Amino acid sequence: MDRIRDLSSKKAAVIFTKSTCCMCHSIKALFYELGASPAVHELDQDPRGREMEWALRALGCSPTVPAVFVGGEFVGSAKDVITLHVDGSLKQRLIKAKAICSTFFSPLSFLLQI
Repeated sequence: MDRIRDLSSKKAAVIFTKSTCCMCHSIKALFYELGASPAVHELDQDPRGREMEWALRALGCSPTVPAVFVGGEFVGSAKDVITLHVDGSLKQRLIKAKAICSTFFSPLSFLLQI
């Protein structure tokens, strides 16, 4: 459990996944689309993956992957993340945690001031 807490607090957005999980891939793609660069921990490729999977289960993750943390807080699994995305609150959580910027910056934005 301590390893999960430690890893989930090291970056603004953290996703625990398995490399063969299609929902994990979808959640990672959603985060990248929103402009986030989450820390991704592939449990099936980590020597301590089984231990972390048990710790996630103890936290209430069912299924255990994907398990998403934003700002060090457990957000939930794929269903929870998609629900937050649909209602707009996922993006707000990512902004609050500084996982993404609140405004889009274009290198050409100075042209709009002319």
